[in-house]
Amino acid sequence: MPEEKTYHLEIESDPNNLITVEEFINYFSKDLGLDDEKLNGLLLSITEATTNAIVHGNKGNPQKNVFIDVNASDSILTIVVRDEGVGFDPSEVPDPTHPDNLLKDSGRGLYLMRVYMDELNYNHTPTGTETILKLKI
Repeated sequence: MPEEKTYHLEIESDPNNLITVEEFINYFSKDLGLDDEKLNGLLLSITEATTNAIVHGNKGNPQKNVFIDVNASDSILTIVVRDEGVGFDPSEVPDPTHPDNLLKDSGRGLYLMRVYMDELNYNHTPTGTETILKLKI
């Protein structure tokens, strides 16, 4: 990839805005020429991260926003989903593959992001929590 490309989206904390997020993902994926397999993993991972930001980070408060920044360079796609909430400890989220948790909903999004992305990290800042997703492209 010869040049660096960046994309930005800002939405209010409303689950109805997830369609806008999906359109955004489709747009930059097409612009970058990503294949369907990478697109499907991105759609799932970024919508999960955004849902977590809306529901858990911003507590569904429509006065708070979710920011999505995408940077494509050096064959790495870095996506940062930032909320305006207080954050959470990912180590406290139950493992959805553990037999005791197979029928529970919590933890599945984090698990799926780990499966589809090459890297998943969190950064707690004074203004919110960043979910950082990285994918080799």
